[in-house]
Amino acid sequence: MIARRAFAGLLAALALAGCGDGLDRGNTPDQIRFSILSTENSQTSEQYWQPVLADMEKATGLKVKPYFQSNYTGLVEAMRFKQTDVGWFSNQSGLEAVRRSGGEVFARTTDPSGIDGYFSVLIVRRDSGLTLDDVLKCDKKLTFGIGDAKSTSGTLAPMTYLFAPRNIDPAKCFKTVRSANHQANLFAVSNGVVDVATNNTTGLRLDKERGGKATKNIKIIWTSPRLPEDPIVYRKDLDPAVKEKLRQFFLTYGQGEEADAERQRRNLVALSIGGFMPADNNHLLPVREMEATEAVLVARNKGDKPTLEKAERALAEIRQERIDLAGKAGQPLFGPNL
Repeated sequence: MIARRAFAGLLAALALAGCGDGLDRGNTPDQIRFSILSTENSQTSEQYWQPVLADMEKATGLKVKPYFQSNYTGLVEAMRFKQTDVGWFSNQSGLEAVRRSGGEVFARTTDPSGIDGYFSVLIVRRDSGLTLDDVLKCDKKLTFGIGDAKSTSGTLAPMTYLFAPRNIDPAKCFKTVRSANHQANLFAVSNGVVDVATNNTTGLRLDKERGGKATKNIKIIWTSPRLPEDPIVYRKDLDPAVKEKLRQFFLTYGQGEEADAERQRRNLVALSIGGFMPADNNHLLPVREMEATEAVLVARNKGDKPTLEKAERALAEIRQERIDLAGKAGQPLFGPNL
C-alpha cells in the first residue's frame, strides 16, 4: 500500500507528465531540474542549497530548477516520469532510481570530517533512562519513529543490522510505529513525542552545527556499521553534453586553493558535504548486499526454506560481485560484514 505522501508525490509527477514541464528533451536543454532529498523542511533545505544551485547555473550555463521532496518514492517517481534530470539521493532511493527510473550514478558525496561514510543510529531522550536492552524487550510499551521505507539509515540499516537478526518486526515490537524524515524523528524524540527513533550521524551533526537544541536532549543507544556516502544520479538518456557539464561541475566544485573554491567548500559544509568524488552504479553494491542480507534473515526467521535458498543464492552472487570489484579496486568496499 502506497503511503499517502508517496501517493501524492506520484499524482504530482503524473500531472506534470500530462502538462509538460517546458524542458526540451529532443535537443540539449537549456534548463534542468535538480531533485534534492529533503531530510528537513523544504524551506531550510532551499536556504542551504541555493548557493550551490546558483554556482551550478553559472558553471554549466543551464537554468537549474530545484525540486525538493522529503518523500523518497516521490524523488524516484519524479525521475521516472522525466520531471527531474539529476538529483541527490540516499543510497537506497538512488538504487530505486537506477532500477526503475533510468538513473545512473556518476558522483558521490564525501564527508567534511574526512571520514568516508556515516552511521545509522537509534536515539532516545537523554533523561529517559532507556537502553538498547529496553528497546529490544519488545513489550509494546514504547513508541518508535522509523525512517522512510526507502531510507538507507532510517530503515534499511536498522532492519538489516539490528531488528532482522533478532527476528524483530517493529510493528509487533512497539506500541506504535510512525514514519518520518530524520529531522522530524529527531524533534519527536527530543520533545518526548516518541520514545526511540532512527536517525543518522550526519543529521545529528547538522543540527548541532546549526545551533539546534534537539541534539542536546538525546543520546545514541545503537550505532550501525559504517554506511557509504550518498550518490548523485542523473538520467541515462540525458544529452551527453549536459551529462558532461554536470559531471565537471560536481567533480571540480570546491576543489583548489583559490578564494572561490574556499567559498564553495563553505557552501558544502553547510550541507554537511565535504565534496564530490567520481562514482558509478557499483557504488550501490553495499546497499544491494544489505537488501539481500535482510531478505535472507527474514526468510530464515520465517522458516521459509524455498525462499531462503533463493535469497541465499542472491546474496552469494552479490557478495561475489563485491569481492571481485574490491579485487579490481585493490581495496575493501563497504558491506554488511564490515
